[in-house]
Amino acid sequence: MTGATPRPPRRSALLRATTVVAAAVPLCTAGWFGWQALDRSGPAGATAAASAPPTAPSSPGATGTADPGATPLTPPVAPPPTSDTPAPEPSTAPSTQAPTAAPTPTAAAAANSLAGRTVVLDPGHNPGNVAHTAEINRQVDIGNARKECDTTGTETNAGYTEADYTLDVSRRARAVLAARGAKVVLVQDGDRPWGPCIDERARAGADAHADAAVSVHGDGGPASGSGFHVIMPARVVAGKADNSAIVEPSHRLGLLLRDRFHAATGEPYADYIADQGLDTRSDLGGLNLSTVPKVFIECGNMRNPTDAKRMTDPQWRQQAAQGIADALTAFLTAQ
Repeated sequence: MTGATPRPPRRSALLRATTVVAAAVPLCTAGWFGWQALDRSGPAGATAAASAPPTAPSSPGATGTADPGATPLTPPVAPPPTSDTPAPEPSTAPSTQAPTAAPTPTAAAAANSLAGRTVVLDPGHNPGNVAHTAEINRQVDIGNARKECDTTGTETNAGYTEADYTLDVSRRARAVLAARGAKVVLVQDGDRPWGPCIDERARAGADAHADAAVSVHGDGGPASGSGFHVIMPARVVAGKADNSAIVEPSHRLGLLLRDRFHAATGEPYADYIADQGLDTRSDLGGLNLSTVPKVFIECGNMRNPTDAKRMTDPQWRQQAAQGIADALTAFLTAQ
C-alpha cells in the first residue's frame, strides 16, 4: 500500500531477552545489598551472624553503638585475661620436676642457735703484765706442780705482743658468738692492770657456769717452725686438781677447734708439733684446774715471719675469731 506509515523493524527474540537480563541485573544486585543492610534476620543473615566472631561490648559511657549489620574489616581482639579467669585444671600426670630443696634456716634461727649457752674466752696474758713482774711471778698450785701466776707472753720480731693479739681475737670471737645468742664472758677484757693468775683463769668457767671455754694464745716457738696447734688436757688427778670429767668433752672440742680454725684461716698445722696440730699436756694450770670443757689454741708462731705476717693482719685475725666461734658453736649445738 503506497500511502501507509512504515512499522519499525522487529527485533529478534534473543536480542529482547538479552536486553531484559541486562536491565534486571543491576536492580537485583542493589536490592540484595539493601535487604542485607536492613534485615539480617533471614537465613542469610542468620548464617553470617553465626559465623562472625563476637564483638566486644561497648564500654560504659559510650555515646553510640556499632551498626549491627556492619561487617568488621579485621577480627576483634580478645580482651586480656582478668583475675576472674578460671585457672587451668591441674595436671594428673606424674611430675618429672626435681623435688624442691628444703628451706635453709632463717636468720632468726641462726641468731638464736646458742641461746641459753655460756662461753668463756680466756685471752692469754695481759698487756700490763710487763709492768707487774713481782705479781705475775708469784707461784700458784696447779695440782701436780707449782707454776708462775702468769707470764708476759711472746711477741713478733716487730714488737706486736701476744697479749695484744689474744685480746683482739677474743673480742672478735665474742662478737660472733654473741650474735648467735651466746652469753660470752672474757676472763680479762683489758680492764685489769695485770693477770689474772692461771688458777683464777681456770676457775672462770665454773664461776660463769659456762658450757665450754677456750684460752687464746700465740706461740713463741722456734723461728723455723710455723702453723697452729690446739692443746687439750691430759687427765690429772693430783692435789687440788681433778679434771677427769672434762677430758673427753675437751678432746671433742679440741678436734672441732683444730678443724674449724684450719677451715676458716687456711693456716697449716704446726710443723714443730708431731700430732697433726694436736697436743695433750698435763702442765698447764688452766687445763688441770678447769671443771668445764676447755682447750688452748696457739694460733700461730709469732717468732716465725710468715705466721707473724698473718697474725698482725686484722682481716686474718677476724678469720681466726670466726674459726674459734665456729668450733664452739659446733661443740655446743651437738650436745
